[in-house]
Amino acid sequence: MGTEGESADDRAGAAPGGVRAGVAIHGTGNCPVVAASTAHDGPITGVNWTHADGTHTEEFRARDADAVEGTEGVPPAESVVDLGGERVYRYDRPADGECACRIIEELDCPIADARAEDGVLLLTLHLPDLERLRDVVSALDGAVDRVEVRYLVQGAARGDAVSDRTLVDRGRLTDRQCEVLRTAYRMGYFERPRDANASAVADALDIAPSTFAEHLAAAQRKLLEETLAGD
Repeated sequence: MGTEGESADDRAGAAPGGVRAGVAIHGTGNCPVVAASTAHDGPITGVNWTHADGTHTEEFRARDADAVEGTEGVPPAESVVDLGGERVYRYDRPADGECACRIIEELDCPIADARAEDGVLLLTLHLPDLERLRDVVSALDGAVDRVEVRYLVQGAARGDAVSDRTLVDRGRLTDRQCEVLRTAYRMGYFERPRDANASAVADALDIAPSTFAEHLAAAQRKLLEETLAGD
């Protein structure tokens, strides 16, 4: 309900002051998906879960089946479906009150996206304000080794000046992918017309043109995923 004298247009134009945060959680020793990511080449994605009758059921997607199925300390995961380039796995374990995701959910903070890479749990959170983000970090204190806020986007203004701001999580890129992008940009590969072609950039990086193309495609895909996530 709006206040007296407030028009529908006024209410529709009011912008929430919330934030979108990318959080990296280090040292979640009791998370099987994070454990599996240490042996997996690339991120483990599509992580989601449910709780019922004291059991935690978790599902995730992975490209390297051997890495997942051979990871020591990970509960036996059932391969649910083969999607060609990756498989969907599911496993059950007793509900654990020290699970980082569950700690966050108990603060009435839904997790928008979860993935794991190189032993780090990466979460996207939509929060009403910065104070709630501080609550999340404080609640995780003692349950994990370290919490890192990798990016933070505040709600866009609406009305006369509509803003569509997106912050990209560069932590998703490997060091090599960052180097490839940086070198290609510096040499003018993205200019039209180009100041340098793929072979010239590859020579500067001392790699084959095909390797340059692979790194560039992987980096661009990750950046597009971040940029278009809200679409």
